[in-house]
Amino acid sequence: MFLPLAIALLWEAAVHFGFAQGRLVPPPSRILTTLWGLAKTGELWTHATATLWRILAGFAIGAIAGIVFGALSGSSDALRRLLDPTLQALRAIPSIAWVPLFILWLGIFEASKVALIAVGVFFPVYLGIAGAILSVDRKLVEVGRVFRLSRIALARRILLPAVLPEAVIALRSGLGLGFMFVVAAEFMGASEGLGYLLVDGQQMGKPDQILAAIIAFALLGKAADSLLVLATRPLVRWQDTVRERL
Repeated sequence: MFLPLAIALLWEAAVHFGFAQGRLVPPPSRILTTLWGLAKTGELWTHATATLWRILAGFAIGAIAGIVFGALSGSSDALRRLLDPTLQALRAIPSIAWVPLFILWLGIFEASKVALIAVGVFFPVYLGIAGAILSVDRKLVEVGRVFRLSRIALARRILLPAVLPEAVIALRSGLGLGFMFVVAAEFMGASEGLGYLLVDGQQMGKPDQILAAIIAFALLGKAADSLLVLATRPLVRWQDTVRERL
């Protein structure tokens, strides 16, 4: 946090002492004033709640689908040959290219926005889960078979713990992309959301509002990621890593 804070203070000083105008890039004091004004009127909370709801809904749908398809692709060679080429081709499609199709199919309201976010979440989760299963050490599976573990016991006691660390990373990546895709989603005729604040600030020539919305995105994204890490920490507590020993 030291570097961005130092840059903010330097820019504030440059604008204050007349070395820069601060018209296109407002000083931090003006951005904080805008944030406080939006929060005081309740407008910020309304937009943040709308954005957060869309992200949570899209994340839930995309993550569940990614886990299911990733598990199928990672555990079966036949299913991987059937599913993976198509999914990899779809992954290469830019997010904005889905917008007109989802509007045509689902309309301009919430369903199309949530669907777009779910698409963004799906692919990193799918890749992470499938890759995690494929990278499980074969010797671990052989040890389980030596001890004559059933398929369910093998999955619960060996495969699941081996997959969980990478699965958590995949979920965090998916959540991050969900925040990226929600901006494109809220460009689709939204009247609420932090993405709407960005568009409104651009149309009305308010760079302070644009930067305030960007900061709100950053804070909301960091909070959501921290909560996800906190919620999944018990699942990987068994790891004996350097980080755990520091």
